[in-house]
Order: sequence, then C-alpha cells, then structure tokens
Amino acid sequence: MFDEQRKAAKIVAELTMFFLSVGADDISSGIKKEDGQGILTFRANYRPEEAHRLQELNSLKEQRNNGIEDIYWELAGSGNFGETSQLHLVGMMVDRAEVRIEDGYVNLILYKKIRD
Repeated sequence: MFDEQRKAAKIVAELTMFFLSVGADDISSGIKKEDGQGILTFRANYRPEEAHRLQELNSLKEQRNNGIEDIYWELAGSGNFGETSQLHLVGMMVDRAEVRIEDGYVNLILYKKIRD
C-alpha cells in the first residue's frame, strides 16, 4: 500500500514540474482516497505564450498499463523539466483523466485504483 501512496506523490510531482515549465505561478493539488480509488485533483495557470504546450496533457489519456507502471513508476517526477514522455508514463499509471482548460487555468482530475 505504501507504494501506491508514493505513486500518487510521484504523479503530483510530475504534473507540478510540467506546469512550472509552462510558467505556472498558481498551482494547487489534492489527493483523496475513497472506495479503493485515488482521486488526484490539480489546478494550475500557465503563461499564454505556452498555451500550445497544453496539448501535451492529452498524454494523460493513455491506456493504463500495469506492467509499465510496476516497472517504471519511480521515474515519474524525475525527468527533465516538463518532459512530455513523463506525462505518457503518468497516463499509463492512471485509469482515467479529465482535462479542462478555461479562463487561463487547467483543471485535472485523475482517477487511479489503489491496489492493496
């Protein structure tokens, strides 16, 4: 179970690095556990000139891959500043991602089953 908590923290770290790389200066995140599921929420702004990079967030909608997650999860949050490939890894670690961009902010909700 402790690894699942560390995985959630790595996901938050990776998203924080991404948003810092697009100029965010207002970032908030949260982790909630309920009914065997982790719900990770994220809200961040970005510099308007970096808006084109927000397309990279589509990587969060990758299909979950337990095999990749089990082997590579520790790499999340450890890549180069704002590296897209790390977002692909996060996408393979979560079951579902909701991405909403409005009023200069990105709102994310990531759902991840918590395995015992």
